[in-house]
Amino acid sequence: MKEKLERFAIFRLLVGLSRTRAIRLLIPIAVIALVYIEGSNELKQIHIGQTIRQLRGMPRLSVLAILGTALFSVAVMSGYDFLIRHHFRLNVSRGTTFRYSWIANTFNNILGFAGLTGAGVRTLLYKRSGVPAAKMGQAVLFLSPMVITGLSVLSWFVVTGVFPAWTLFEVHPWLQIAVYGVGLYLVFFIGVQRSSLFAKWFNRDGGRIPFVTVGASLGASFLEWSFAAMTFFLITRELLGPVPFCGIIGLYVVSAVAGILSMAPGGIGAFDLTVLMGLQIMDYSSDQAMAVLVMFRLFYYVVPWLVGLLLGAFEFATGGRRKADRQPVKDPESGELFQESESVSGSAAALANRLNGALNAWQKFWRLPEQLGFLTDFGAWALGKLVLIGGFVLLLSAATPGLMHRLRFTKELLSLPVMQLSHQLTVIIGFLLILLSRGISLRVKRAYRLTSLLLWAGAVFSFTKAFDFEEAIYLLIVALMLWISRDRFYREGAPLSGRLLGFWFLTTTLIAVSYYLLGSHMLDGFIKHLPMKPRHHAAHALQPPHYYAITAAVGLVSSWLFLTVILLLRPFRHTEIGAGVEEMARLEAFLKTNKGNYLTHMYFTGDKGFYWAKGGKVLFVYAKTRDKLAVLGDPLGPRELISEAIVEFQQYADRYALSVVFYQVGPEYLSIYHDNGYRFFKLGEEALVDLDAFTLSGKKNTDLRAVNNRFEREGYAFEIAQPPHNADLLSELREVSTEWLDGKKEMGYSLGWFDEPYLQRAPLAVLRSSEGRALAFASLAPVYDGGRTMSIDLMRHRKDTPNGTMDWMFIRLLQGCKEQGYARFNLGNAPLASVGQSKSAMREERLASLVFRYGGHWYGFQGLRRYKGKFSPDWEPRFLAYPVTVSLPILTVDLVRLVNRKMKGSR
Repeated sequence: MKEKLERFAIFRLLVGLSRTRAIRLLIPIAVIALVYIEGSNELKQIHIGQTIRQLRGMPRLSVLAILGTALFSVAVMSGYDFLIRHHFRLNVSRGTTFRYSWIANTFNNILGFAGLTGAGVRTLLYKRSGVPAAKMGQAVLFLSPMVITGLSVLSWFVVTGVFPAWTLFEVHPWLQIAVYGVGLYLVFFIGVQRSSLFAKWFNRDGGRIPFVTVGASLGASFLEWSFAAMTFFLITRELLGPVPFCGIIGLYVVSAVAGILSMAPGGIGAFDLTVLMGLQIMDYSSDQAMAVLVMFRLFYYVVPWLVGLLLGAFEFATGGRRKADRQPVKDPESGELFQESESVSGSAAALANRLNGALNAWQKFWRLPEQLGFLTDFGAWALGKLVLIGGFVLLLSAATPGLMHRLRFTKELLSLPVMQLSHQLTVIIGFLLILLSRGISLRVKRAYRLTSLLLWAGAVFSFTKAFDFEEAIYLLIVALMLWISRDRFYREGAPLSGRLLGFWFLTTTLIAVSYYLLGSHMLDGFIKHLPMKPRHHAAHALQPPHYYAITAAVGLVSSWLFLTVILLLRPFRHTEIGAGVEEMARLEAFLKTNKGNYLTHMYFTGDKGFYWAKGGKVLFVYAKTRDKLAVLGDPLGPRELISEAIVEFQQYADRYALSVVFYQVGPEYLSIYHDNGYRFFKLGEEALVDLDAFTLSGKKNTDLRAVNNRFEREGYAFEIAQPPHNADLLSELREVSTEWLDGKKEMGYSLGWFDEPYLQRAPLAVLRSSEGRALAFASLAPVYDGGRTMSIDLMRHRKDTPNGTMDWMFIRLLQGCKEQGYARFNLGNAPLASVGQSKSAMREERLASLVFRYGGHWYGFQGLRRYKGKFSPDWEPRFLAYPVTVSLPILTVDLVRLVNRKMKGSR
């Protein structure tokens, strides 16, 4: 019964690691699936060609008016941030508050998840201005119950009939219940906001919230929802003609309520389906309703989010380093040192004036060039997404027929073959930008250069294809942003794997199929719904449906061929090679003047790379696994240089977008790892026998004494052969090793394997029967600590060896090393020993403790520790040190793959 309970505890612990995040994701996904299943009839009636015709036919002045209203609608949401700025007395300027608000709110609109995205981004941004995360947590909690109060006010206008939605309620009564529920939230909010309970939980005992603050929060929320509704109304009026103001606002409010309750990003699914149903009840076609939705999503969500991406990229490129992090900067003319400050003045201003004059105003607004180079991961991520969107924009532009007057204008300036060539090149560039977007996010220098060239080329071909100046302007803006951030693209490369390449190939193939389906199936509907057929010379600019299949195939194949050539010509990746003969000779010389550790002998296997830091004074021995460099053991070298050497090696790895982890490190350098940003997971304990204290006498060693007497009495022989070893001995021992492996492949990285050049570097212990037949052997591993410690490496035996064979081998090894003057003998690691025994231990370590106790079916964890415990060793802990940015479960899988990969020279 107890064992079943423990196994159930393992299950509960595993579920607990991921259930919270999974639930957050599954709820909105389930809601989206449900509403689309329910609304499948409405969706089937949509004709993409008709929808695109309506969108592309909108007058430019109307587009600008709607865009202005939408941007203003997002701008008024800054009222929330100004409210918490005043209430919590945040030391943040008004301009910074507005920027932070825009970035957080647009990301929340796009990604949503019940406000979690906005809360996280807002906390991250304000932290850059010195606002503690704990204080921002209070501010976000204070703000969260106020956000939907404005929608609650509008719901009462629907309930009272000011903004009628009765027809929609008759068809779907559950919507009326939802609107009543959101409306009652206002009554609940007003009733409790002055209570002590509300002050305790949402104002963190800051006292009851003043009426002025409550009024301001209601006003900010009401403005947000009102201007969003106004944007929806303007789009509807432009696309559908004269529409009832009150009825459209009522439809928006009901749809917004459905979207809020779904918790999906931007209310996607529930909001869209409610709008579709509502407009069709008002006798508008499904194509018209879809056009309204697409325009609303584009103007209210996508365009402001693109602006948010731009602001976010520059915010993290220029914003808020702590004063302690600022370093003196040398003026290039005077050579004088000055301290960086929030404003550019003195010699810093002189440096600013030497930059491109066209960017002066922009630089002053963003406090450039003082902090131009400090684009962090978020900024690089944002730039990568802008490039990715640029690729989709080009493909969408190529898949949708151009406007007739633009096609005629372009046809008069250029020949039709030039237009068709530009169309094909636009598709190829679109695919390449999608593929290169990851390189931009990883800040790869070659990706930046190629992407910049493609963005400029894409802008040119957008003009020559069909005078699509909107797409060209977007690409030029992204190219300008990349140029401003050019100093941050410093990496020589990024890790590539077969799985990653497969994922991107599958993704681009699906995009190519989507491009074909969109282009070919939309063309007929586009032409069919035109009020008059295009003239002959313009009709030639509209390609036949099969042309899109050819364009998609050529674009996909060309982009991958081009990318393959670029990858083949990339700089040689030093991170992927093992140490050669010269490195081995350098290691031997290094160990004559520097102390080794228990894993140092494994460095001679040749499957790991060497990195010499601090001018060759510190050595890191590592192997690459996916996007990580796994260092085996502690670095070798003077202790006082280790910390700086770790920073140097991290910078080297970062050039290739790799993380550095340390495997099987001892307790000596834990404080140094901690200071360099590492966390720890206990891997187990090393069994170290004090040879001076080792003896077979005494009551507790009765079993060992009996084994020793039995093997000596039966005539078994033991010897320690010193290198170089003759070929006959190695051939005999290979038979033992092959029988022991029994078809299994050798493990490596932190273990030695049967490789003759490697075995020639150390003594071999051999146990023979009375007839002289080799029954078992073990290879020894010097620790290179001045002859004080010897360690064991390979241990192999035949299947027909008698019981106690390995016990006797260990006894003779310990006795032999003691006679040779060694002080300690390392019996090796006991994995997961003494891990997670405390109730306060990490959740992962407590899970490992359960695996240690009940994982004997797969690996004898407890049995191995008990076996080594027979020799009365001292136990020394071993740890895994990993950066906080690395996922421990994923790292564990990578290390298992590393240890189990096929080794050079193994059979």
